[in-house]
Amino acid sequence: MFKDDEIKKIEEGLKEWEEKVVNKALSRFPERKEKFESTSGYEIKRLYTPLDIKDMDYERDLGFPGKYPFTRGVQPTMYRARFWTMRQYAGFGTAEESNKRYKYLLSQGQTGLSVAFDLPTQIGYDSDHPMAEGEVGRVGVAIDSLKDMEVLFDGIPLDKVSTSMTINSTAAILLAMYIVVAEKQGVPMEKLRGTIQNDILKEYIARGTYIFPPQPSMRIITDIIEFCAKNLPNWNPISISGYHIREAGSTAVQEVAFTLADAIAYVEAAIKAGLDPNVFGKRLSFFFAAHNDFLEEIAKFRAARRLWAKIMKERFGVTNESAMRMRFHTQTGGSTLTAQQPMNNIVRVTIQALAAVLGGTQSLHTNSYDEALALPTEESVRIALRTQQIIAYESGVGDTVDPLAGSYAIEAMTNEIEERAKEYIDKIDALGGMVKAIESGYVQREINESAYRYQLAVESGERIIVGVNKFQIEEDFPIDNILKVDPEDEERQKARLRKLKEERDNEKVKRALERVRKAAEGDENLMPPIIDAVRVYATVGEISDVLREVFGEYTEAPII
Repeated sequence: MFKDDEIKKIEEGLKEWEEKVVNKALSRFPERKEKFESTSGYEIKRLYTPLDIKDMDYERDLGFPGKYPFTRGVQPTMYRARFWTMRQYAGFGTAEESNKRYKYLLSQGQTGLSVAFDLPTQIGYDSDHPMAEGEVGRVGVAIDSLKDMEVLFDGIPLDKVSTSMTINSTAAILLAMYIVVAEKQGVPMEKLRGTIQNDILKEYIARGTYIFPPQPSMRIITDIIEFCAKNLPNWNPISISGYHIREAGSTAVQEVAFTLADAIAYVEAAIKAGLDPNVFGKRLSFFFAAHNDFLEEIAKFRAARRLWAKIMKERFGVTNESAMRMRFHTQTGGSTLTAQQPMNNIVRVTIQALAAVLGGTQSLHTNSYDEALALPTEESVRIALRTQQIIAYESGVGDTVDPLAGSYAIEAMTNEIEERAKEYIDKIDALGGMVKAIESGYVQREINESAYRYQLAVESGERIIVGVNKFQIEEDFPIDNILKVDPEDEERQKARLRKLKEERDNEKVKRALERVRKAAEGDENLMPPIIDAVRVYATVGEISDVLREVFGEYTEAPII
């Protein structure tokens, strides 16, 4: 990007500046610490100059927005055309309560829905199962059957909104319910817009809501991808998630590397199943966290986008540029929120959201300031949404595409993150791919070590968390102002489930479940029989139990 004589002149000028200016300043004002590092552990230089990006080629490494390698964004005009989707993640208690929250958020200017399911729904247990005791509706909405899903989206036209559902092991079942609810509204499948997370590999790595062993889980995922490619052209059948990897304690580099390694495994499985990456690649989506290291986070998003484009083109021979584009959702970092001085979280979330926007996200969830204490209240979730709206409508950062491109620091960090992430991917390839790397415990150990180092830095005071290990105050936690899930919700949900089982045609349910069993035992795509089972009000637990009997359950080996 620079001529040799210019580089030489800058080298000489830098040396002179360090000797005559910097050293004099350091003698009077020593720097705060001997070495400055990013959260990923690479050194942050005192000053970035053209020397740090002298080998960059604009066309090869940056290009133009909407064109390969997509470093500068996946759309030519980005937010000048329309802002990112403001998609606040929500769900708690019963379907009625969550439906009210969705309608409230839409009335406040939210532009997309994002559904949080409770733990029993996520791991395939009905609300009346002993394993669900005490967990019904606690960290998300309880969905046992199509009846609950009908209530959840009552009065919300599914041809007018896009919906994201954070669901993995039971993703096929919840997608089936969404399809049938739309059908009852008169909305055909091809008009549905949205995403299911459906990313099981990161569950084995970081989150734990798995049911089946990896191989049958991968079969379910490819069945969903195939079904959506044929029937839901505007639906993202998978959202490959780095968010939970980061929340488990990974660095930014590891978040990129392990997310893309998961994505490689999914693409390989889909190709093995006979699917064309030029087709299904267009509907792959990603999900990242945004944390506090502002410059690194911006660079992370740009590096991930460029690296994924290269992987699709060079590794999988994709020729359709639309299938090389990394489209991603971002959520601000839940693990960065503090119970101490919780109002400080508004500032943290603003920094993180701004990094996501400057990094080119397609949709965004901003966490509420009280989420370290409980599920968000209406007031706190409104402030979180207003944070996005102020960035969009008042800050001006969306008026030009990729405004920080060309910054020596940003471009150098983008290169650094890409190179380090690629090293991890090469290591995973050498281990035999992501499934084998997970089964060996390699990925989990890497994350655990990073989380441990981070915690040591906090406890030693090397890393400052405002209000936690510095600038503390005496305070009373505002327990009266947090959202509390009604303990009677669980009994109400169980009563609704009992009534459903009494009133439905149980012979139809039995036949539908048997068809699911036969499909699971063979090689038929699982989605059509699951849709049929859902349509006659078979429950999440009943369908999951059939699949458990065929596929077995996964037990994680201890990671030492």
